[in-house]
Amino acid sequence: MLTAGIDLAAENTNTAVAWIRWTATGAVLEELVVGAGDDELLRASSAADKTGIDCPLGWPEPFVEFIIAHHRGELAAPTDLIGRDWRRKLAWRRTDVVTHELTGRLSLSVAADRIAHTAMRCAAVLARLAEDGHPVDRSGGGTVVEVYPAASLKQWGLPYQGYKGRQNSGALNDLMDQLTTDAPWLQLGAFEPTCRRSDHAIDAVVAALTARAAAVGQATRPSADDMPAATTEGWIALPTTPLTSLTTASANG
Repeated sequence: MLTAGIDLAAENTNTAVAWIRWTATGAVLEELVVGAGDDELLRASSAADKTGIDCPLGWPEPFVEFIIAHHRGELAAPTDLIGRDWRRKLAWRRTDVVTHELTGRLSLSVAADRIAHTAMRCAAVLARLAEDGHPVDRSGGGTVVEVYPAASLKQWGLPYQGYKGRQNSGALNDLMDQLTTDAPWLQLGAFEPTCRRSDHAIDAVVAALTARAAAVGQATRPSADDMPAATTEGWIALPTTPLTSLTTASANG
């Protein structure tokens, strides 16, 4: 099995892609690109059995309806014009709420944060994949799945915050030390120094690990009630088993 992980950014500079090859006994980081362009994104998403993308795959349905109504001049004014409750319902997707309930971490709002720029690029990538005949299912059932590296790290008991940015290189190396200790079966090879220098690189690796969890049934899936929202808004796959379980899953090879 080949999984890929994409730490997506609006521009190439902060975008990273990792490819992990899985065998019956372990996993090998076959390729890692920091500063990845569209060609690498499309290659990863089309060649891998499962690709984890660290970016919202859609927007909240209430937000989309709000924008359309406003655009058409048909918006019904809320009773409380400054109210937080109705604005929060527009800002976060169902998967963001569920992820917060399970992990205590609230992801960035694709409706009200700068990550929307990244999500626009992601939407274009998904459209290209669909045009090329690849099954794109925002709920995670197709070739791509939405991931949240910090939440995955927390689920696996690894350091999950404070490692981003050059000023936090010590924390990044602490994360790498624990990852290599807890996952001795993961061969990073010549790419390990890059992972120790770049938080984008390690997030791409974690995204590829999470893609493996999703591919072998070791990650959360939307419930029947949440599936309608997940198919349009996207759904974050959270690991549900220990990191070591990735190498013993029935889908090895």
